[in-house]
Amino acid sequence: GKFPGYLSYSANLKFADVPNGLAAISKVPALGWAQVVAYAGFCELSAGSDDWKTGTPGDYGFKVLTSSDPAEKEKKLCAELANGRLAMMATIGMFFQDGLTGSAWGDWAL
Repeated sequence: GKFPGYLSYSANLKFADVPNGLAAISKVPALGWAQVVAYAGFCELSAGSDDWKTGTPGDYGFKVLTSSDPAEKEKKLCAELANGRLAMMATIGMFFQDGLTGSAWGDWAL
């Protein structure tokens, strides 16, 4: 399932015409990627850019997921860091598989 309609009217490019995986990078127009980068930058900079200068990054005062106990908080932060690194490695593995086979998910029909 892909979105109905056009990704780019000027290029006559429909969402259905864009392939999955890394092949999509070359099909989406450069202005489309510029819009994605601009929106991501807007989201990063509009969410209180002074917070990263003055406070602890990622500390929003929500203690349900973290903890008031420093040892417990350190344990949870280390687990979060390890899980983030694992997710990055999995993503790199999917990119590698997609580059080799053309499919990031594998061929489950075999």
